[in-house]
Amino acid sequence: MARTALVNRQKKNLQVYLKDVQAGKKPKFPTRVYNRCKLCGRRHGYMRFFSVCRICFRELASNGDIPGITKSSW
Repeated sequence: MARTALVNRQKKNLQVYLKDVQAGKKPKFPTRVYNRCKLCGRRHGYMRFFSVCRICFRELASNGDIPGITKSSW
């Protein structure tokens, strides 16, 4: 429950931030906007290219859900 509340609040903050940037206003606290994983809501270990955290990335790669990513072994 708490995690979903954080995700929803962050989405709202992001929308306000983007609206202010488009209007040409300087945001009051630009560092408060941060990325969260689309699947679990985690904010640390975020991979920007895939929009997921490292844990979800590993699960998706192991299942073969991300095309072009294979598990390396040597």
